[in-house]
Amino acid sequence: MKLEIISPEAVLLQADVKSVAVPGVNGEFQILDNHAPIVSILQEGLIKIDGNITINENVKKKFTKNDEGRWTLFINSGTLEMNNNKVIILAD
Repeated sequence: MKLEIISPEAVLLQADVKSVAVPGVNGEFQILDNHAPIVSILQEGLIKIDGNITINENVKKKFTKNDEGRWTLFINSGTLEMNNNKVIILAD
């Protein structure tokens, strides 16, 4: 599935991923390939990305790699939309 993470400053990531876990307001949840359409508000926490992705050097400092080999990105809040096998996250 496609994942796009956008902040007010820049597009942080555009990549094909296996899964993405996000901090929803009712708890963390994971989105996998061909997930049903969903719109959700995100709270402060980590976005966890699973997949063989390449992050642009100009935004790489915002991401970290955890012990499980997943890339993570800390956000203060945001909104997520999953539709047609594409996840768009507007992150703050």
